[in-house]
Amino acid sequence: MGFELRGAGNQLKTPIVRILVVDDFEPFRRFVCSKLGERPELQVVGEVSDGLEAVQKAEELRPDLIVLDIGLPTLSGIEAARRIRKLAPESKILFVSQESSADVVQEALSLGALGYVLKTHAASELLAAVEVVCQGNQFVRSGLSGHSLTPDARLRPQ
Repeated sequence: MGFELRGAGNQLKTPIVRILVVDDFEPFRRFVCSKLGERPELQVVGEVSDGLEAVQKAEELRPDLIVLDIGLPTLSGIEAARRIRKLAPESKILFVSQESSADVVQEALSLGALGYVLKTHAASELLAAVEVVCQGNQFVRSGLSGHSLTPDARLRPQ
C-alpha cells in the first residue's frame, strides 16, 4: 500500500489491508472471506449483501479495498461503485463477478475499479488480484480485456 510500518527492533511489518466484501450470495461471500483469510495481512472488516449497504459501509468503514459483486439487490455493483468513488475515493475497488461481457468489464474499470476477476476464476486469481490492486495497479484477466469475448476464450486457461 505504499507505506512501511516498523515495529520493535526496527523490523518491517506488513501493513494490514482492511477489506469490505460485498456479495449477495452468502456461500460465495464466505468463500471470499475464507480465501482472504489465508493471508495474515488481509483483514475483512465488513461483509454486506446489497449495493446500498455497500455504499453505507464503505463510507463508514473507509476500507483499503472493496471486493464487489456486480449483480446485487437494491443497487447494482456498478452503481454502488459510482457512489463509493465519491464517498470513499481512497478505497480501491476489485470486482468479482460472473458477468464476463466486455462492455460490463469496461464500464466497471471506467468507474475507477482497479481489478476484475470472474467468479469462476476466483479460487486461482483472487489473492493475486488483491495484491496487484493494493499496489495501485490494474488486474484484468487477459481474456477479459479484449472486445470480442467468445465463450471458448473465457474458458481457456490464459
